[in-house]
Amino acid sequence: MAYLAPSDPPEGFLEENRSPAGHIPNFVTMFAARPAVYDAWKQLNGAIKASMDLRRYELATLAAATALKSSYCCLAHGQVLAEKFLTPDEVAALVHEPSDDPVDRAVMSFARKIAVAAHTITEADVDTLRAQGLSDEDILDVALAAAARCFFSKTLDATGTTPDPAYNSLPATLRAALTVGRPIDA
Repeated sequence: MAYLAPSDPPEGFLEENRSPAGHIPNFVTMFAARPAVYDAWKQLNGAIKASMDLRRYELATLAAATALKSSYCCLAHGQVLAEKFLTPDEVAALVHEPSDDPVDRAVMSFARKIAVAAHTITEADVDTLRAQGLSDEDILDVALAAAARCFFSKTLDATGTTPDPAYNSLPATLRAALTVGRPIDA
């Protein structure tokens, strides 16, 4: 499941962080050694999501996760997109092909660039988003979502934390497309 031995979590930590589907995610077990960091992550991520349209947040997060080759985050956020906004085939296509929608394409391109080479972002990149109707606050939200994903994805991959076996229930095409790095836990 991970390179690091699981820690004895504080009383109630695992139960408090059980997934809505009923299992304890592998990342929760990994963060059991540092529950204050996990709590801070939840607060940060919640604040970022609260200011964004959920669909845009999920697209930006998926784009950053694919650029980072984070299977865990691609599976998690691709699943949300497939359940709430797009078909599984449309989500699978986003991993390798830009969206047909110019706003989605610009958001995802910006998020990928942040994840891979944020130091190369220019005003022209920002202007591309403005030209698609995004306000400066909207652009900041995309930057925050992509940058936060870098922390979480890189932490999971650096510790060898693999995606939960529950992701094996996703449609095969979607699961295969979103498994861009580490394989799903057996």
